Amino acid sequence: MVILCLALLIGVIYDLRFKKIPNWLTFSMIIAGLGYHSFTAGFTGLLSSLGGLGTGIGLLLIFYFMGGMGAGDVKLMGAVGSFLGAKGVFYAFLATSIIGGIYAIITLAWSGDLKITLKRYGIMLKTLLFTRQLSYISPTEKVKALKMPYGVAIALGTMTTILFKNIILY
Repeated sequence: MVILCLALLIGVIYDLRFKKIPNWLTFSMIIAGLGYHSFTAGFTGLLSSLGGLGTGIGLLLIFYFMGGMGAGDVKLMGAVGSFLGAKGVFYAFLATSIIGGIYAIITLAWSGDLKITLKRYGIMLKTLLFTRQLSYISPTEKVKALKMPYGVAIALGTMTTILFKNIILY
């Protein structure tokens, strides 16, 4: 797990500095995760690691297709899965989602766009409640231009999962 945490730290640095998580890092992590589990648990370990890799990628793939995150984020979550297995990466995904939501609120508040975003969602919710019609209001160009390096949330969510693995039953 030390290797995973160090690799995540490198990923955070790259994501913050270059707004990108490099392939050499994610692919190295995937190979390390698959190799470690193959070495320690044989074919069963390899299957578990592959299951985690697929689960990690699968959990974020829809967000990538919707344009909400980059491919590096998806590969990073897959790499996390190669270390933690399917169940572990699912818990990391849940923690990452919570941390990512808090991170998004902080980013919007910092940019001064939180109030307008909350108002926009409030209007959409009222429209749904009163008309039973789902109506989407596009964000402003300024809000669309905000970039949030999601590798930070993935790293924090994964490390939180690792720290609390004895509390979370998996």
